[in-house]
Amino acid sequence: MPVSAPLRALSALVGLPVLVFALITWQVVADGPLIGVDERLSRALVHPDRLSELLADLGNVQVAVPVLAVALAYVAWHGRAGGVDRWWLPPLAGALAMALVPALVAPLKAWTDRPGTPAVPPAVGYYPSGHTATAVVAYGAATLLLLGLPRSSAVRRVLVALCAVLVLGASYGLVRRGYHWPLDVVASWCLGAVLLAGLSLLVRGSSPPVSRNTRRSSSGTPSSSSGPS
Repeated sequence: MPVSAPLRALSALVGLPVLVFALITWQVVADGPLIGVDERLSRALVHPDRLSELLADLGNVQVAVPVLAVALAYVAWHGRAGGVDRWWLPPLAGALAMALVPALVAPLKAWTDRPGTPAVPPAVGYYPSGHTATAVVAYGAATLLLLGLPRSSAVRRVLVALCAVLVLGASYGLVRRGYHWPLDVVASWCLGAVLLAGLSLLVRGSSPPVSRNTRRSSSGTPSSSSGPS
């Protein structure tokens, strides 16, 4: 059987992030050579200050998830008010992607048991970065869903740029403050990319949104310009 276009797109979107995530995880578990590079890079980048702490807070659940919740509510309202078929699917998919973050990150933290940087109290369970994954999925899902609504190209560019600033800002703050090793952050980028790819394909792969009003007007009702069908 021929592979469907959505499946081919899914393979292309998630293949590289999955490979990079698997490589980093293997290095963390096996204490491979990449860990030494990671630790040296962390020592060069860590410089705790107020700005880095504020940026790291962008990955807090209390900050990122309410942003996503507002976007989900707006998309749901817009779809329902516009009479869109299955208006509930995009917000439901976005909420599911966010719910998968702790479901995936918590077991990985327990399994890898990676210690933190010297800038934090002695503890384990720092891989992958939950704050980074939260930022990537919350801001990324909000952006993807808002891009699905009618928008000018300028607004779309602003949404994408704002998402990138928030995610990169949180990632930089986590490393700069010493809350996470750089590889913790990169691994969560990969994890988040996979979840967002699934969200994108789920929303785009569903039937095109059709307004109920539009469907009624095009189902045989004669128009003033064309006359009876």
